[in-house]
Amino acid sequence: MGDSAMDKAKGKAKEMTGKVTGNDRMKGEGRADQAKSKAKGAVDEVKGNAQGMRDSLKNKGGRES
Repeated sequence: MGDSAMDKAKGKAKEMTGKVTGNDRMKGEGRADQAKSKAKGAVDEVKGNAQGMRDSLKNKGGRES
């Protein structure tokens, strides 16, 4: 499980605990943690795609730019 997936799971647990206990602050923190993990996952995906494009262009041209 990656860091963003772990953060999402923790956020979900916080949100559920907040719902069960009636703690709105904890519920909100859980939602915020989940949103943060989603953003982190999107950034990681963009970085991976950029690296893949760079590698593809490097191999296509036969030389580094």
